[in-house]
Amino acid sequence: MSNRVVCREASHAGSWYSASGSQLNAQLEGWLSQAQSTIRPARAIIAPHAGYTYCGACAAHAYKQVDPSITRRVFILGPSHHVPLSRCALTPADIYRTPLYDLRIDQKVNADLLKTGLFEKMSLQTDEDEHSIEMHLPYTAKAMESHKDELSIVPVLVGALSESKELEYGKLLSKYLADPSNLFIISSDFCHWGQRFRYTYYDESQGEIYRSIEHLDKMGMSIIEQLDPMSFTNYLKKYRNTICGRHPIGVLLNAVAELRKTGLEMNFSFLNYAQSSQCRNWQDSSVSYAAGALIVH
Repeated sequence: MSNRVVCREASHAGSWYSASGSQLNAQLEGWLSQAQSTIRPARAIIAPHAGYTYCGACAAHAYKQVDPSITRRVFILGPSHHVPLSRCALTPADIYRTPLYDLRIDQKVNADLLKTGLFEKMSLQTDEDEHSIEMHLPYTAKAMESHKDELSIVPVLVGALSESKELEYGKLLSKYLADPSNLFIISSDFCHWGQRFRYTYYDESQGEIYRSIEHLDKMGMSIIEQLDPMSFTNYLKKYRNTICGRHPIGVLLNAVAELRKTGLEMNFSFLNYAQSSQCRNWQDSSVSYAAGALIVH
């Protein structure tokens, strides 16, 4: 049996965000200083996963709600962009590298999840190719730096789940969401609009195209705030909004629904919304970003 430590390299450092620890730290501090901690302590956050020049400022509004003094374990649920996956997959790594410091995988939780038979292991190559989880690692490291020695993470790559699978994973993960020492990070960008995304929904009554996109996204965001998984599913069926983290969001909503049955009171609020550019004609394209947090009363 090999005892070699398996490391996942920070494969998108130097392209999607700075590979320099000091430069990255300064950027993250700058964005966080602009955000208000209005609904701490978050039990779950939704934040974007694009290059930091596009969405770093938006993501800060979610990370500002994290309380490092109570958080000990961070689950990061990100959609699969590169490999077809109908279930969820766990990392083969022991350590995730970031330019700030290394993050340790919670091997006990990983083993417990694998035992359920609902998860597969992704290859290290798949893990390093994927950006949806990696883009949350520097922010997680930054938010948790005061308690970094007590921190472990559970990265979960979420496939194109059916409604019944979203329910199944939601129920399974609800016991972890119930624990105040766990934080769930849901990795999602919102509308990908334009011909290159094969999505050009436009409601003329909203005015310019970018305003129609914002209206569509905010409709979805207000449905997420209602914490009703079926309403979110119906919204996606109706408008086909290209929210790439819809399955991780669906899993979270189902986990919340499970906990609410036990009388636990929760509410979700979006705190920031941004677009990569303002679309005004059919040649334009943009990606939307939203940041929000779930708190338990």
